[in-house]
Amino acid sequence: MTLFDSHFHLYDDKYGNEQDEIIKNAHDNGVKYMVDIGLDEETSKIVIEQANKYEGLYCAIGMYPEYCNGDEIDLSFIEKLYNENQNVVVALGEIGLDYHGDDVNKENQKKHFIRQIEIANKLNLPICIHNREADMDMLEILKSHKVNKGFVMHCFSSSLEIAKEIIKLGGYISIAGPVTFKNARSLIDIAKFVPLDKLLIETDAPYLCPEPLRGRRNEPANVRFTAQKIADIKEMSLEEFVHNTTENAKHFYNIT
Repeated sequence: MTLFDSHFHLYDDKYGNEQDEIIKNAHDNGVKYMVDIGLDEETSKIVIEQANKYEGLYCAIGMYPEYCNGDEIDLSFIEKLYNENQNVVVALGEIGLDYHGDDVNKENQKKHFIRQIEIANKLNLPICIHNREADMDMLEILKSHKVNKGFVMHCFSSSLEIAKEIIKLGGYISIAGPVTFKNARSLIDIAKFVPLDKLLIETDAPYLCPEPLRGRRNEPANVRFTAQKIADIKEMSLEEFVHNTTENAKHFYNIT
């Protein structure tokens, strides 16, 4: 059984210098594919370095919405890094909209999100989307700016109605550890609804550790708990569920 953690952050400070152990533990628990997600130019360079070091590790590069509140953000690093590292860069991400908190400039976030969609289209790459408290603007942009190679809504936390709109647009939905939490009724309904061929799983590690390890530092090895929970929700075997979601992720990221 081969698992695929479609979204995590290996460079996070919570891992200290334990990257070797994190990857080994993932492999020992059947997680043979992982995507390390950048947040800005610095972390994009780091995920490329890490993806070149570890077997089964790929990466996404881009500018996180929280860093796109300024008027003119330099995104030129994306094309440069991709052109130099096409062997490991499989998507743009983590990009999107985040309207939570103070000091949010919605117009600048939208402008830079659209610009990164244009870059992804130029480079023939899919995108990994972060969406927080921005459902309507997100849908409007996705409807008016087609993502040629597809998109995934990472760590989905919106409503069932939004999930239905995403599926109509041909997008993927990725579900993380919160589906295992006791108060996850809405996310369980979403997991039931999403067609199996449009579903990915992730950890968003080191965050959102699933039950029965909730509260601890998360890591890719723990994606198996999310897989088991959703397999139970969909009333199918774990092996069949994992096979399908791994193939989905490989297709989405164009990994052979």
